[in-house]
Amino acid sequence: MAEPELVDVVVVGLGVGGEEVAGRLAEAGLSVVGVERDLVGGECPYWGCIPSKMMIRAANALAEARRVDGLAGTAQVQPDWAPVAKRIREEATDTWDDTVAAERFIGKGGRLVRGAGRLDGPRRVRVGDQVFEARHGVVLGTGTRPSVPPIDGLADTPYWTNHQAIEAEELPGSLLVLGGGAIGLELAQVFARFGVRVTVVEALDRVLAVEEPEASEVAAAALRADGVQIHTGVRAERVEHDGTRFTLRGGGAEFTADRLLVVTGRKAHLAELGLDTIGLDASQRYLPVDDRLHVTDHVWAVGDLTGEGAFTHIAMYQAGIVIADILARARQAKAGADASGTSSVVGGAMGASSALAASGSSGSAGTVPRADYRALPRVTFTDPEVGAVGLTEQQARDRGINVQVGFTKLGSSTRGWIHQVGDDGFIKLVADADQGVLIGATSVGPAGGEVLSALVVAVHAAVPLSQLRHMIYAYPTFHRAIEDALRDLS
Repeated sequence: MAEPELVDVVVVGLGVGGEEVAGRLAEAGLSVVGVERDLVGGECPYWGCIPSKMMIRAANALAEARRVDGLAGTAQVQPDWAPVAKRIREEATDTWDDTVAAERFIGKGGRLVRGAGRLDGPRRVRVGDQVFEARHGVVLGTGTRPSVPPIDGLADTPYWTNHQAIEAEELPGSLLVLGGGAIGLELAQVFARFGVRVTVVEALDRVLAVEEPEASEVAAAALRADGVQIHTGVRAERVEHDGTRFTLRGGGAEFTADRLLVVTGRKAHLAELGLDTIGLDASQRYLPVDDRLHVTDHVWAVGDLTGEGAFTHIAMYQAGIVIADILARARQAKAGADASGTSSVVGGAMGASSALAASGSSGSAGTVPRADYRALPRVTFTDPEVGAVGLTEQQARDRGINVQVGFTKLGSSTRGWIHQVGDDGFIKLVADADQGVLIGATSVGPAGGEVLSALVVAVHAAVPLSQLRHMIYAYPTFHRAIEDALRDLS
């Protein structure tokens, strides 16, 4: 049995949330061990947010060039995937090498340990033959992995997840996309704009089922305009691969393509974390946390495995709370040690940690923030973009809220009329009529994610509708359509 090595904090999983926690705590002077079995930085920089948005940027450039004919003459477009693949390989991922990220963490004073970490009792983490004991606690940030449905025959085929789709050096002639959520639609549109024949198969009755029905309609229409075939209400029953092509059967229909991309959600693998050693149930889908991200005493969790949304911005938001909480505890421990005449367990830069704990990340001096997801923003980066915050209309009605809805089409705004080609979209507002505030909103359009920012502030700060109606909205902008939706709301 290995003798535990005593450190201040152990972070298991260095995705965006875990890397932020580990790096900031190390900069503050704590002794931090970061454990990572794959790539430091996690899904986002290598197979998620960054490379996928490079793909989307390139695909949107093709679409804009094709719109010249309706606006400014004529244009001929010849898609070429090679520069996109090159940019992803060389600029975004360093050919899926995390040397830069690892050195960045080590440069902050952290210690990187490669391998799969698991809890080994209270405050203990085992990585192979090494055991670390954390004075202040353990942070879990192991994220999620693609959740592949148990479809007959699927496991025996060379199907793609988002990893293979992002890494593709050459595009297939045809692609089946199983799953009509955000990732599925983003990648489907990208590949279609590069000339791939794309078919989306979704089990639910509409794509983007977690968003407003109007958003689903606009997104589906946009993809169909790009040549994507969309089939909803089709539950896949069997998948076959003959060495060349895939065949997917379901709902009495049959679909074939050169490649099959499975994007049906993601799953946290809690059974691998040794949760039983601290008395927790590992059979749950996600790891429950409180509003300071505590799993239990001295154990925190951040990111996808908390079930609050598989978004980088959620992981970073949660990381800020955990950082403030741990630094506050470390400061208290130091104060107690100093009062008793013993040396600090933290050492080094507690002055820096005190400053961090009492600064912006904690909201105000001497406090630790509490997680608040009422104004959680989310964006699907299709063209048009689908941005949303807070509750949908149906979610609000299901909660028994006295709902008011305001709606306006983006094309009826001055900026939408000027934009002309590619101006599909709308603003939808969901208000609590009794409280007189917005509790949800959706912004769909060419800059849907950017316009969303104003609506996020309104929901987060519970800005009274009366104030929103008397704001000055710059003209002619896409966000000025918010004013029209407010008018409809009244």
